[in-house]
Amino acid sequence: MGLKCALDGPSGAGKSTIAKKIAQKLGFVYVDTGALYRSIGLYAVRNGAKTDSEEEILPLLKDISVELKYVDDVQRVFLNGEDVSDMIRTPEISMAASNVSAIPAVREFLLGLQRDIAEKNDIIMDGRDIGTVILPNAEVKVFLTATPEERARRRYDELVAKGQEVTYEDILKDINQRDYNDSNRKTAPLKKADDAVEIDTTKMSVDEVVDSIEELIDAAKRRDFKVIPAWRIRLYSILRVIAGAVFFLIFDIRYKGKENLPKSGSVILAGNHRTWFDPVLIAIRVKYISSYMAKAELFDVPVLRSIIKLVHGFPTRRNSADVSSLSRAEEFIRKGYNLTMFPEGTRSRDGKIGRARSGVAYIASKCGVPVYPVGISYKGHLCFRRKITVTFGEPISPEELKINNLTKTELRAAGERVMSRIAELVESNG
Repeated sequence: MGLKCALDGPSGAGKSTIAKKIAQKLGFVYVDTGALYRSIGLYAVRNGAKTDSEEEILPLLKDISVELKYVDDVQRVFLNGEDVSDMIRTPEISMAASNVSAIPAVREFLLGLQRDIAEKNDIIMDGRDIGTVILPNAEVKVFLTATPEERARRRYDELVAKGQEVTYEDILKDINQRDYNDSNRKTAPLKKADDAVEIDTTKMSVDEVVDSIEELIDAAKRRDFKVIPAWRIRLYSILRVIAGAVFFLIFDIRYKGKENLPKSGSVILAGNHRTWFDPVLIAIRVKYISSYMAKAELFDVPVLRSIIKLVHGFPTRRNSADVSSLSRAEEFIRKGYNLTMFPEGTRSRDGKIGRARSGVAYIASKCGVPVYPVGISYKGHLCFRRKITVTFGEPISPEELKINNLTKTELRAAGERVMSRIAELVESNG
């Protein structure tokens, strides 16, 4: 389940602009609820229906399909397969959107879509009733506002820049009328949620508003991510030092890319899988306490099970979509642990890089954490004093993974990006 930020407020308060910037900066999915209602308003206008008439709008809903898609990293709105992103921004369609949004059947029609997106991603959603109706349990709720005159000025400048012939007076009149309509409708009226933070943007720059909301999101994340008990950290440090002494005695280990080592916890360390000792080879140089994914068969051996659990290992079944292990991984990350895993899911005895499973991309996206690629290289068979090179690469941010909707295609592509970076590290050592 992702972190949810609800952004409410009247028309022209800057919700869409702010939400898009935050989504881009933090790697969140932006859900433009206004665009959804505008699309229905556009369809109604095209079909000659009265946009404030439930009797005329209701029969149209069965023929409407609205989708949010990313095209060249820009979110676009599609109505029955047609890109209507620009058509829905006119004053006429704005008023139509306000009218259709007051119809209960329309709100019910879009409710499931909005909540489904929110359950699968870290999202920021803007609208009129996000914090009160759509996402009442959102971790962050913000009510953006500004004076009607300032909101009208912004909308006027925006439309003139697009080449539309409008007057400031007409836009101000539309803004005031829409405020009245939104605040006085019977179904889900415009209202500040009791636990929302109000931000008046009248005299604030866009960057100032973005920074203010980002601070609220950071605070919510800090509440969500727990502190690891001190005794666990001390025990892990002792085990890491002992393991390091033993491994440096047995093998000739060289570490590269130390400048790329994570400087905090709650990250994913993803390496290629050569040997049983890979988790230890990584842990020796990573300061922060980690958890580990281990194949379920190892837990069938009592002694191994005890050792693996001691270092925060948990089982995963490699040949199936093990939902419980993914949830366990997310739980460890949110408690402040790193997660060390091997995306290939099995060891490569000849050193060749295999294909990634989707787990690494799924966990990174769900938790909004970076992936640190690790390349483990050695020639021949593992033996006494064998030279082993472990290379830490630059982190891959959640934004670089380009995951918007957790589809199989996106997860597979993101997993391959991670394996590609790992392969580069391995190949750099011959």
